[in-house]
Amino acid sequence: MFTKVLVANRGEIAIRVIRTLDELGVGSVAVYSEPDRDAPHVRRAGEAYLLGPGPASESYLRIDKILEVAEQSGAEAIHPGYGFLAENAAFARACEEAGVVFIGPPASAIDAMGSKTKARELMRDAGVPIVPGTTDPVDSVEDAKAVIDQSIGYPVAIKAAGGGGGKGFRVAQSEDELESAFEGASREGEKFFSDATVYIERYLPDPRHVEVQILADGDDNVIHLFERDCSVQRRHQKLIEESPAPAVDPELRERIGKIGTEAARAVGYRSAGTIEGLLADGEYFFLEMNTRVQVEHCVTEMVTGIDIVREQVKIAAGEPLAYSQDDVILRGHAIECRINAEDASKNFAPAPGRIESYIEPSGPFVRVDSGAEEGYEVLPLYDPMIAKLIVWDVDREASTRRMLRALGEYEIGGLKTLVPFHQALLATDQWRNGETCRDLIEDKAWLKELAFPAASKDGEETEETVEREYAVEVSGRRFDVKVIGAPLTANGAAPAAAAKKAPRRERKSGGGGGGAPGQVVSPIQGTVLKVAVEQGAEVEEGALICVIEAMKMENEITAPSAGKVEELSVSEGGSVATGDTIAVIK
Repeated sequence: MFTKVLVANRGEIAIRVIRTLDELGVGSVAVYSEPDRDAPHVRRAGEAYLLGPGPASESYLRIDKILEVAEQSGAEAIHPGYGFLAENAAFARACEEAGVVFIGPPASAIDAMGSKTKARELMRDAGVPIVPGTTDPVDSVEDAKAVIDQSIGYPVAIKAAGGGGGKGFRVAQSEDELESAFEGASREGEKFFSDATVYIERYLPDPRHVEVQILADGDDNVIHLFERDCSVQRRHQKLIEESPAPAVDPELRERIGKIGTEAARAVGYRSAGTIEGLLADGEYFFLEMNTRVQVEHCVTEMVTGIDIVREQVKIAAGEPLAYSQDDVILRGHAIECRINAEDASKNFAPAPGRIESYIEPSGPFVRVDSGAEEGYEVLPLYDPMIAKLIVWDVDREASTRRMLRALGEYEIGGLKTLVPFHQALLATDQWRNGETCRDLIEDKAWLKELAFPAASKDGEETEETVEREYAVEVSGRRFDVKVIGAPLTANGAAPAAAAKKAPRRERKSGGGGGGAPGQVVSPIQGTVLKVAVEQGAEVEEGALICVIEAMKMENEITAPSAGKVEELSVSEGGSVATGDTIAVIK
């Protein structure tokens, strides 16, 4: 076993790995960017080293700096977590050349599965079913159109060859949408994976996203830990995961488990990994392989009792798997909700900011994997995830009730989060019936019902609005009541202007406003990736004005009404702050 491991990540996954290292008696080394100087993962580790400025390209993605820290600290191995460099074959090779163990699969397996086109070809040749489409990159919109007309038909999914985690994924329902989808997938592929090539698949309108967790050691032992269902997604990025999958029976479970282990063997895999697939009309198709630990690995740990990160570290240290397939038993049901700093009512727009108060839920079989605390700032530079809330119970219905109870206990003051969204969705018939819930997530009217209370009106001074909970007694019976309004002064009166910081049990909702009539303001801080209109152009209601990238997500800003673009205040590559004017349409 190693004596010291560097964790090349941040947030909750860094803390998750450090906890496992503590239990193994292994020293931990954290790395951090300048804005993360006092982050919980930095204080949690035995040692911590600065990498560089805030942008990931200048810190968490700097292979040379990370290897320099490994040498300086005496770390024998590096755990990459997920995201950042976790699926970077060049990083795995650089570790090997530097004499440092990469806690993950061989670079050859990352290469094979990192390119989705190569992975599809490998799986097809190994007899694993793949979604119909191309196994070679498609170079242009014209080539894409020809392939679609000849063999696939609409709707189609345009995917970045190096993509993953919902990045570089666009859907074209018709030929009219093809150019935009092709451009968007290519742009995200270049931005997040340094690979602008794309391929095409048949788009399955409402499939279940079912994935298989596998573990493989260096002695050709490969097992699966059953499946997870990750069908509840927004913009092809997961929101809720559960295990076992509600639509999978024992026969199908055995079949897709076999697909997972065969896929791993086909590329000489070693470490923890996930075979992702789509389940539609009883057919299961290989989608991609994630050559790393998954965000949602926790639900599998809850139903199998196997510490996936610990096994990952032990495999990297040369130890054989501690389990055979017969040792893996599925018990009960686990659900995970991703607690992101996002506003679901605004199409899941990122909502970064400082956490003013923070209380995590607890109780039997409740787990919180978090990298946050009171005073922690969710930065627009990184992913919007604050924490993962995971619960276990004997079956799906009981687990849902436990999750709703835990969500009700979760308090995150000062930020808009997905807690209200999760509470609303888990109370619906769609969730209860085990549906994918796509109809709800794509229903803007339903999402708008989850809007946070407005705190200001156009042209008026913004006042702080707080939500207070009180206990009152009426005829000897206790009732809980909620009061929403301006904060009270010491004598009980509401002041005209904003008052003191809300106490721990209060939830704030800030202002910002929508601007003057015809004014399009930015709801987020970010970088302008695309401007779709010109000054003086006539636009229809809902027309795309620009695309803003924030917290690893692309956000489309559309025209609130039809009219003429009289002012245009943004340009491609420029930055924009929350509340900045993007355009004026009259």
